[in-house]
Amino acid sequence: MTSWSGGFRKTLTRYGDDAFSLFLRKVFLKAMGYSDAALDRPIIGITNTHSAYNSCHANVPAIIDAVKRGIAMAGGIGFDFPVVSLHESFTHPTSMYLRNLMAMDTEEMIRAQPMDAVVLIGGCDKTVPALLMGAASAGVPAILTVTGPMLTGRLDGERTGACTDCRRFWARYRAGELGEAAIEAVSGQLAPTPGTCMVMGTASTMALAGEAMGMMLPGGAAIPAVHSERLRHAEHTGTRAVGLAREGLSPDRIMTPAAVDNALRTILAVGGSTNALIHLTAVAGRLGYRVDLDRFDSMGRETPVLVDLKPTGQHYMEDLQADGGFPAILRELAPVLDLGCLTVTGQPLAHSIAERAGSAVIRPFERPLHAGGAMAILRGNLAPDGAVIKQSAASPDLLQHTGRAVVFDDLEDLARRIDDPDLDVAADDVLVLRNAGPIGGPGMPEAGYLPIPRKLAQAGVRDMVRISDARMSGTAFGTIVLHVAPEAAIGGPLGLVETGDSIRLDVAGRRLDALIPDAELAARRDRQSDRRPAADPERGYARLYRSAIQQADQGCDFDFLRPPSL
Repeated sequence: MTSWSGGFRKTLTRYGDDAFSLFLRKVFLKAMGYSDAALDRPIIGITNTHSAYNSCHANVPAIIDAVKRGIAMAGGIGFDFPVVSLHESFTHPTSMYLRNLMAMDTEEMIRAQPMDAVVLIGGCDKTVPALLMGAASAGVPAILTVTGPMLTGRLDGERTGACTDCRRFWARYRAGELGEAAIEAVSGQLAPTPGTCMVMGTASTMALAGEAMGMMLPGGAAIPAVHSERLRHAEHTGTRAVGLAREGLSPDRIMTPAAVDNALRTILAVGGSTNALIHLTAVAGRLGYRVDLDRFDSMGRETPVLVDLKPTGQHYMEDLQADGGFPAILRELAPVLDLGCLTVTGQPLAHSIAERAGSAVIRPFERPLHAGGAMAILRGNLAPDGAVIKQSAASPDLLQHTGRAVVFDDLEDLARRIDDPDLDVAADDVLVLRNAGPIGGPGMPEAGYLPIPRKLAQAGVRDMVRISDARMSGTAFGTIVLHVAPEAAIGGPLGLVETGDSIRLDVAGRRLDALIPDAELAARRDRQSDRRPAADPERGYARLYRSAIQQADQGCDFDFLRPPSL
C-alpha cells in the first residue's frame, strides 16, 4: 500500500463509512478483473462519445484504445465512460439545443467518478465546446483530443467535401442545374470516410481553437480521422494525461483570459465558423471571463485570414495538415498571440511553433487571404446587443447594401413560402428570418443560411443579404448576418420589422439598421406588447432550457452554470 491519495480513493460513494466505501469499490474492481495494485495508480477518465448515430465519431473506439495504451505506458489506468454524443445532422431540433446538456453530463460524470485527470474526445460541432465547458466547471486536470476531419472525395475529376460542397451542389440542384440522379451521385462523394467535415466548419474551427487555447497536444487539430498519426497523437495524449494527473495541472491554469484571446484570434485567422464565437464565449463564461464583442471586432481588424480553406478559400483540412497544421499557423500568427500561455504540455505556447511545409494553404502574415478579418460585429437599431457576419465568406458587393425587407416569421413560414413562385421578392431585397434564436428556435438552429428563393436561384442569383437571430454552419457561405441579439422571441427589434421596410447593412461602419423612425418602432413595440408569450414547456429538459438559456452574446449557456457576476 502506498501513500497515493488519488485514483480509486477519490470521490468515494457516501455510505457514512469511507473504509466500507473503498472496500466495496475494491470488490467491484475485482469483479472486472483488477488486482489491488490498481488502487495505487493514477486513474484517467476518458469520455466515450461514440454513437451509432455519429459518423464523425466512428473512430472513437480506436482512439480510446490508443489513449489507454498511452496511459498504461505512463503507469496509469484508463477508464472510458459514456457521455452524450451529438451529431449535427441527426439531432432534433438542433445539436445546439443539447450542447448544454452534454456539458452538464460531462461535468457531473467527471465530478462523480474517481479520476485524477480526464481525456476529452470530441469532434462533431457541439461536442468539443460541450466537453471544454464541462471540464472547465469540473476543475479536474483535462486534455483534449479530437476525432479528426474526413478525407475528400472525387466527382467527375473534381475534389469534393462536406459540407461546403453539400451546400454548393444543393444550390445548383435547387436552381435546376442538377437532376435527381446527379444529386444522388453527389451525395455519395461528399463524406467518403469517417470524421468531421473537412472544411473550416465548426468542428475544424473548434479543434484549432482548442489547440490554440493550449488544451491539446501540438499538431492534433488537423490530423485526418483515418490517418495512423491520429492514433499516435491519441497515445501521446494518454501518456500526457498521466503527467497532468501527477502535476495537478487544472484547466483554469491553461484556459486563462489570454488563452481565450489566442483562440479568438485563431478563429479569425483561419476563417473559422461564427459558431465558435458563441462556444468560446460559453467556455470563457464557465471560468468567469467575459468575451466582449466589440473587443473581438477590434481583434478582427488586426488579424488577417491566413488559411486558404473552404468556405473562405479553396483547400481542405488534409491540405492544412500537410502544410504543418496549427503549429505552422502559429508561426505566422505569433505577432498577435500571447506565446507565454501555459499549455497541457507544461510548456508555454511558444514551444508549439513549427515550420510550414511550404504549400499555399497557410499564407504569410504580410500576404493574407483576406486582410479585413474573417468576422465583423455589427450593432444598430436591429442588433442592440450585437450581430455577427462572416465577411470573408460574403460577396464584397453586398457588404454595403440597402434593400427591402422580405420577412419570414419563423422556420415554418420560411419553409412554406420560400419557393412559392408568387413570393414577392427581388435579388436586391433583404431576407429576414426571426423567431429562430435560442428560445424562438428553440436551440438557435443553423437556419441562418436562408436558401435563395427558388425562382431567383433559377434566374442565376447566387447570394443575397440574409439576416436572422439564428446561427449558420461554419461550412456555409454568403452575405449572412447572424446571432442578432436580443432575439425576436424575447422582444428583440428584429420582431418589429415588416416586409417592405428598408434595411441598411454597412459592414465597414459595423452597422445594421432598419430605416424606420424611432417613433414608428416604438408604436410597433406597443402593439406587440399585447401579444401573449408562448407557454413554457411543461417538463423535462425543455423546461430547464427555456427557463435558463441565455442569448448569443452571452454564449447561449444556462445562467446558473456561469458565475453570478456574468
